[in-house]
Amino acid sequence: MAGPRKIASFRLPPLPTIGEVIKLYNLRAEKQLSQNFLLDMRLTDKIVRQAGSLRDAHVCEVGPGPGGLTRSILNAGAADLLVVEKDNRFIPGLKLLSEAAPGKLRVVHGDILTYRMDRGFPDVITKAWEDDPPDLHIIGNLPFSVSTPLIIKWLENISNRTGPFVYGRTRLTLTFQKEVAERLTASTASRQRSRLSIMAQYLCTVKSCFTIPGRAFIPKPEVDVGVVHFTPLAQPQIQQPFKLVEKVVRNVFQFRRKRCRNGIQMLFPEAQRPELAEVMMREADVDPTLRPTELSIPDFRALADAYSHLCSENQGLLTYDFREELRLKHLHRRPGSSSNGTQQPV
Repeated sequence: MAGPRKIASFRLPPLPTIGEVIKLYNLRAEKQLSQNFLLDMRLTDKIVRQAGSLRDAHVCEVGPGPGGLTRSILNAGAADLLVVEKDNRFIPGLKLLSEAAPGKLRVVHGDILTYRMDRGFPDVITKAWEDDPPDLHIIGNLPFSVSTPLIIKWLENISNRTGPFVYGRTRLTLTFQKEVAERLTASTASRQRSRLSIMAQYLCTVKSCFTIPGRAFIPKPEVDVGVVHFTPLAQPQIQQPFKLVEKVVRNVFQFRRKRCRNGIQMLFPEAQRPELAEVMMREADVDPTLRPTELSIPDFRALADAYSHLCSENQGLLTYDFREELRLKHLHRRPGSSSNGTQQPV
């Protein structure tokens, strides 16, 4: 009896190399857009492997540029690849690639920060949040200038289950400047522990995959690049609104070398600062002498819960910003200013 027949996998037909495409369309990486091309297909294949199996999967690639990573995604067997590219210089080369992969590659000329990815894929792929992740992946070699605001945006989307996460716990495989990658994955008490560490890890399982040396890119950046994989958690480790958690974490880390009490105090108006900070620390049962980098996710959960409780008892506290209070105080101290901040006539 003959053995089972293997299903033939899709492979792109012979195409110009990425280097030839760059020459053909006279493409140059724009420094002001922090663009860096990755031409080594062994490395783009390695990035794609970190996402897991892409056989018959739906994929959104962010900022495909000349299309090196795009080719690796198609060769990995993706059934539906949506690429979102802001720079119109790359669109002709991507359309050439689309013609070589009929029905598999969709090219969108747009900005990923504003693109409605919740409309980009069929509803049929949607999975319940508590189920396994959907067969949808986000993959991208991100420009340094957009990587941090983009991951913060997506983390908020995860918290609210909006954007690409209307389909379920969509996984992400992304590149970052090595220092940013280290912050995203940093453990408690490590030197790189930061606001990004907490915001990413309370919502996701975050895995550092590997580092790409800067010399692999054209033009060569001054830093190496880290590849990071994110899988949203079925249950976030902090059960509070994203904006509240972000506010607590941001304030704590603004004095990262000092005791965490210093940053926590700045959550409160000056007149109530010592009293409410003491209440919050006591309710959270967090050691006020610890530095921000020494606080664990459970510590931040306790702080966020305590702050939420105080906000429910103190009207206007959630919207309070110590910077605005400081600005008004300085304004009132200016010569010729009245108590309401308006200029007195001379």
